[in-house]
Amino acid sequence: MLNLFEYQNKVEFPAAFDKLEEFLDEIWKNREKSDYYYDEATDKIEVQQFIQFLHKSKQLKSNKYVGVIHFEGQKINLLPKIFYNSEVEYGKEEVNAIQNHILWWLSYCSKIKFPNYQTSLGDQKSDFFEVLVYLFSKYTRELLSNAIYQQYEEINRELSFIKGRLDTTEYISQNISKGRWHKLSCTYDAFVFDNKFNRIIKFVTTLLFRATTSSENKKYLREILFILDEVSDERASAEECANITFNPMFGQFETVRDYCYLFLSNSISFDYKNDLKLFAFLLPMEYVFEDFIFGLIDREIEEVKAKAQDRSKYLDVAKTFALKPDLFLQLATKSIIADTKYKIVYSDEKDPKKGISQSDLYQMLAYAVRFKIDEVILFYPNTIKGYQDKVSELFIEDELADGRQISIKSFQLPIINESLLNQPFDKGTYLAEMFEETKERLIGKIKEILL
Repeated sequence: MLNLFEYQNKVEFPAAFDKLEEFLDEIWKNREKSDYYYDEATDKIEVQQFIQFLHKSKQLKSNKYVGVIHFEGQKINLLPKIFYNSEVEYGKEEVNAIQNHILWWLSYCSKIKFPNYQTSLGDQKSDFFEVLVYLFSKYTRELLSNAIYQQYEEINRELSFIKGRLDTTEYISQNISKGRWHKLSCTYDAFVFDNKFNRIIKFVTTLLFRATTSSENKKYLREILFILDEVSDERASAEECANITFNPMFGQFETVRDYCYLFLSNSISFDYKNDLKLFAFLLPMEYVFEDFIFGLIDREIEEVKAKAQDRSKYLDVAKTFALKPDLFLQLATKSIIADTKYKIVYSDEKDPKKGISQSDLYQMLAYAVRFKIDEVILFYPNTIKGYQDKVSELFIEDELADGRQISIKSFQLPIINESLLNQPFDKGTYLAEMFEETKERLIGKIKEILL
């Protein structure tokens, strides 16, 4: 097991070094254009952006993605940089605690549609992909054991009696003309078990069964495949999954759909070089952080009305350059623009800028002027090495607006439960319980900043 932290440490990977690079290039080309993966700046880049390959030293260095890569028996964990400490040796328990944080952040995300399902995490897994598989397989197996999803689908079939409507054109050209007048070409709606959604579940289950190394996960997935044995084998895409809708009678299946969408959007598994099975599950962390903060404010703080990426304003009159602040927050007496910055600040006490880039300040000033707002906030994550309440505050005078002052404040948000990294894993603990204190602390901090 190799652990790489975003832009931080390097590890040696001499075996199949070039093959791994080629494999990741294929993943980059085959990635789904989901809300997380689509980015105008990187979408035109053909070379993979997951891992840096240092060819002289045969070393690997992680970029901005977090997740897990399975390659020729090797497991590479890509972990958030905010947990990196060069003095700590990260074992299985520490990695598991870090990945539980990722699961908690995902539970508030809206773009990725991670199902916020209340369940214990089962036995300790070696990576959060295995935990996701566990949550999906356990929930889906239990649901399918008690309820079978059926839906109406249009069926075209030759019958000896009329059912639904008669396809007269087909009947004349293919039946009467060939002396098969007793066979009627009918089109009708049938309540079927072998439907598109069940085929999606079966495809995702098969994909995960090949990728998981957990015997418990394989057991649950095998039971799902047994239940869906009569369902046709058919490839599925994230787009097809996203278009599935349910009537209230089958509302419980929305969670299964969201899990399927999660795996189809962010997983790549294909036959590669002589039938070798490979797998990767990867997420860009900067968008996860942004989505997490928005979701938490939107769902947990009633006094604030949050809007993500307000696209109503442009920097120029010709409306060529769109402005997209991460968060537009409406309070009872004022509006605030907040931007999430997944960066490590305050790493150097001698730095008067506290690690805040000048380009970020220019960006915030543009937001304030075009949205006519005089209060802008930058949110940064805290790190395992420390937490600063207020990073900085500065004022800018807008001389074109009679000296109106624009306040730009920056804060670190406490999104890490440090106690999890220093205690044994309790397999009976619910994900929400693990982070209840951290959640309340984070909500309290955001309220203190905004209200």
